[in-house]
Amino acid sequence: MFAPVYFDHNATTPLDPVVLEAMLPYLGTRFGNASSRHDYGRAARMAIDEARSRVASAVGAHATEVIFTSGGSEANNLFLRGAAACMRPGLLAVSAVEHPSVREPARQIVAGSQGAWQLREIRVDGEGRIDGEAYQAVVKDKPRLVSVMLANNETGALYDIAALAKGAKQTGACFHSDAVQALGKVAIDFRALNAAGVHALTVSAHKINGPKGAAALIVDKRVELQAQISGGGQERGLRSGTENVAAIVGFALACELAVGRLAAGAQRVAALRSQFERGLHGLGATVFAAAAERLPNTSYFAFADIEGETLVGKLDRAGFAVASGSACASASTEPSHVMAAMGVAPELARGAVRVSLGADNTEQQVAEFLAALGDTVFQLRRLVALAG
Repeated sequence: MFAPVYFDHNATTPLDPVVLEAMLPYLGTRFGNASSRHDYGRAARMAIDEARSRVASAVGAHATEVIFTSGGSEANNLFLRGAAACMRPGLLAVSAVEHPSVREPARQIVAGSQGAWQLREIRVDGEGRIDGEAYQAVVKDKPRLVSVMLANNETGALYDIAALAKGAKQTGACFHSDAVQALGKVAIDFRALNAAGVHALTVSAHKINGPKGAAALIVDKRVELQAQISGGGQERGLRSGTENVAAIVGFALACELAVGRLAAGAQRVAALRSQFERGLHGLGATVFAAAAERLPNTSYFAFADIEGETLVGKLDRAGFAVASGSACASASTEPSHVMAAMGVAPELARGAVRVSLGADNTEQQVAEFLAALGDTVFQLRRLVALAG
């Protein structure tokens, strides 16, 4: 069966066969409910406990700081809603380029508070970097809650959350970072980040060749959270529901493998991206956030007068799977909020296409993609000229 070349690893990644093999027993004979007291249940509980320790080790945390969830969106909601419910209302600050699973709950917290909570979106510059003056203005107003992602899912821009957290620490703010796109691509040390003032991180399995349906909120135990799912009291009472043992086991192994491969893998995909972006410049593309420190695998670009959705569709038919903007907002035809926050003109922003490379991509695939991209852009420009 024909399979397009996959260049959309920021949306999700293929399940590593080794991870699948580790999961299979928990989809078969080891089917016990981890809350049961018999041998089947005890085996499931032991698997979860071991997985919790392995995930913690991968991000420099303690096992007691790991709360398993069904995905990064749930973990982000658990922190924002859970923390807001346990503290005196005040200023809630998030960056203007956050994932919708941070932006939307933040807005809902404010909307439901009858004016008790106020929301501030922290401005970014034209490269997608946090605006220093805007951040200092937020810190000056003593926020209660701050959430700034570690890496942007669209542009790949990286944020120095340790430095940002230090700035907010003096005000007593509770600081969270969505690290879903960063895990496995850059080193993460929660203990060092926690010392700087970061109280919680979100990480997820399916971005690191693990299964969908498993993620975690890494959270300082001193932070009080209100559970958002009540019931059986699993996950220290913070996330009720029968645990997805197979996915949690797979998540743990995927974390270990990703951390072990990080240095060599990052260097390799960075070289592929350099090859790709040299080709992009030759074709006349605009590369967004090019001057920012970025994830090594991510390139976000556009061609003037060419719609991103059109380009993505034609490339798919040519045998290459890429993304138009963020997969989580792919149903929208409007320019992404990230592009808007960066001040990109709407007509150019609507052309934005993301290529996110993975461990299995090759130089030959990149070269073939550039050739297909060049042909496609030429054809579309000719159509635009004829229409004009």
